[in-house]
Amino acid sequence: MSHVGVPRGTVRKRRSLALLTAGVLTIPALAGCSSDGEETSRGVPQDIARTARPAVADGSTVNWAVDALPATFNAFQADADSATTRITGALLPTLFPMDESGRPKLNPDYLESAKIIEREPKQVVLYKLNQQAVWSDGREIGAPDFVAQWRALRGKDSAFWTARNSGYERIDTIERGADDLQVRVTFSKPYADWRSLFSPLYPKEITGTPDAFNDGARTTLKNTAGPFVLRGVSKSQGTVTLARSPRWWGDKAKLDTLVFRAVAAEDRTEALADGTVDVADIDAATADRVTLARRDRGSNGQPLAHGPGSATTPAAALRSWALAHGSDEEAAEIAQAAREKNRKAVVAYTAEQKALRDFAVRKSLEPAYTQLALNGESGPLADDRVRRAVARALDREELARTVLGPLGLPAKPLGSHLALEGQPGYKDGSGALGDQNTKEAQALLADAGWTRGGAVQPPKDTKAGSEAEKKEEDEGDKGGEGDGSDAEGTKSDKKAKSEEAGQGTEEKAGQDAEDTGGKKAEKDGEDSAAGREKADRASEDSAASRDEGLYIVGQDNKPGSHAPAQAVSTGGASAVHVLAPARTAAGQSAALLRQAGALGEDGAVAAQDKQPGGAAGAYAPVGTAAPAPAAAKGQLGKDGKALTLRFVLPSGPGSQSLRSVGDKIAVMLEKIGIGTEIIKVPDESYFKDHVASGVYDLALYSWPATAYPATDGRPIYAKPEPATDGSLLVEQNYTRVGTDHIDQLFDQAAAELDEKAARELMKQADARIWAAAGSIPLFQRPQLVAVDKKLANVGAFGFAAPRYQDIGFKNRQAAGSSADRKK
Repeated sequence: MSHVGVPRGTVRKRRSLALLTAGVLTIPALAGCSSDGEETSRGVPQDIARTARPAVADGSTVNWAVDALPATFNAFQADADSATTRITGALLPTLFPMDESGRPKLNPDYLESAKIIEREPKQVVLYKLNQQAVWSDGREIGAPDFVAQWRALRGKDSAFWTARNSGYERIDTIERGADDLQVRVTFSKPYADWRSLFSPLYPKEITGTPDAFNDGARTTLKNTAGPFVLRGVSKSQGTVTLARSPRWWGDKAKLDTLVFRAVAAEDRTEALADGTVDVADIDAATADRVTLARRDRGSNGQPLAHGPGSATTPAAALRSWALAHGSDEEAAEIAQAAREKNRKAVVAYTAEQKALRDFAVRKSLEPAYTQLALNGESGPLADDRVRRAVARALDREELARTVLGPLGLPAKPLGSHLALEGQPGYKDGSGALGDQNTKEAQALLADAGWTRGGAVQPPKDTKAGSEAEKKEEDEGDKGGEGDGSDAEGTKSDKKAKSEEAGQGTEEKAGQDAEDTGGKKAEKDGEDSAAGREKADRASEDSAASRDEGLYIVGQDNKPGSHAPAQAVSTGGASAVHVLAPARTAAGQSAALLRQAGALGEDGAVAAQDKQPGGAAGAYAPVGTAAPAPAAAKGQLGKDGKALTLRFVLPSGPGSQSLRSVGDKIAVMLEKIGIGTEIIKVPDESYFKDHVASGVYDLALYSWPATAYPATDGRPIYAKPEPATDGSLLVEQNYTRVGTDHIDQLFDQAAAELDEKAARELMKQADARIWAAAGSIPLFQRPQLVAVDKKLANVGAFGFAAPRYQDIGFKNRQAAGSSADRKK
């Protein structure tokens, strides 16, 4: 299952220059720069129900869920996606797939050997091919295939529509060796990550010409060299069907056919239950249902203690029955319909749970990590002190526990940008930035000029009677009642951003306000329903409150009725109406607006979105001051502007965990005086229109692991550069934060042929990336896969690439029953 906010690791975007001063980063105790040993901790092992091949039956079909049909089968094109990678892995040669520890490992199905045979005057690598390796048309895999792929990907011919060429541009020549089974590759300059090249390897018929490269492998692959061949693609059924290859020279594939079926994330529980798929990446909610289904196996037909209707109390059930059989015909009809709807839901849920008993949840950690990205191109985060303050406010252990703890996976924060725990070269370099420390974070903000009270102070260069001030007054007059006075509310349409109150304080204040509101309502002879109607009479209450000198608690920013979102590129805030007994209402409003949705996932008001100061509609006594401005309540500001950051999060059903992490981060930042404006956007536009476009301050997204950090990591952390048209170019560095020193370390590592020395250079680069505080790694992502419990050698693979030829059912009876079930 794909995850929102996962950039394609193969796509190179335009680069953009962040206006940062080189060399200003202070690096305390530069961890990772020393030459001490690597961390010896082991990563989480894969969980695939490993079974010896003799115990796996021949035959049958497995249906494997993917997010969508691949847009192309050419892995080197810009629109290649996770489905492209998954499917081509069963069809094409991968010379050095990753093993369980994240190391590149020679694939004996294609290579007898591959090594550097010369270093001076130029690096030369000699590949010795497996003499049985052939394409599905019978032609031997050889030097012509290597030459064609190099020419297509080296970047010299723009007619080839390629998305990446890393490493291929360093090749000088490719030629046949002593015989047809040898390929000799000479590099123009040293390249440490040479093992990353020619994977996947395409036949020369695909890479030989621009037309064939651009269009020949988008919808089909006529010539392959894997344990399977491509049988067909059905757009109507959403399937890609692979069949066992008759020309495969390695271990014979156990399955007759392997079908990749497009199933949306939200439909996978149903697809598993009805037998549409046998293997599917799932979310935590579906994993819980599978676990519960297996636990309930011995329930002997008793009603389930979970699912629809399980929370109904005996008293509620009795009331429902009484209404359904009562004398009030209208109420009885409504109650009967609700009971019937619930009955059908219970029946469907119970049937699904029964079917889910046939599955197991395989768990590991995905070879990818989630990070908090801080956009340093402009705004407060262009100052490295503010970025470091944000980073040091985070309790990364708590964030890891939020996501990994409930799944029973090790909840440990990630300590490197360039390697995951268990990989060679992994070392925790977070010490270059420093541990979580609220006081240190506050000191960094103070040093950057963000202070309490700064949100209501005008810029130092603003003079009385200036054009800006007159403009504000004119705008305020337009929003007034037309009397031209300085009465409160004249600047109620001023755009602003809100301050989040601490959760405990909010709850206490809310309770006090409810009590006050209740007494007032009782005194005036109003019932609770009338009190709730005040929210619909905002204009009438506003006029009355001005006459009486009252402040209406909650009507300045009603929970669940926040201002409409606006273009986040401007960083502006929407209008908010504040009724206060002074002309300073506009200044006080600066802390009262949040553009995030007020309700949480379950419909409850989220902690950071709760309305400070009491229940909406409650009245405070005459003379009660309006809520204090941001500065008085802890939020920092400078030159009349509150320190508020735009936090963009995806809004789709598969992004709950990201939003939960985002909510916790917002609370952590609030503790040091930083406000967050949470902006929820559709999943499909989250990355392209916000992260990649730089329209955000804070964002959460993930990067995949790599065995080649010097190559794959450089475009992610390279210093942005200016373009000829005056714009900024970023390869994949969407934080727009980088330094010349980091670039130099990547370049040195890419040219360092001594693996140990190259890893030390990568540790130094990682420490510098930590210190720049543009990207804060949080945790390695969980990998949850639902698998038919009779299947072997498939599940949560972790770092390792699947061995598709080993996947199958554990015995013939299981294979037959699975096929029958799908029919």
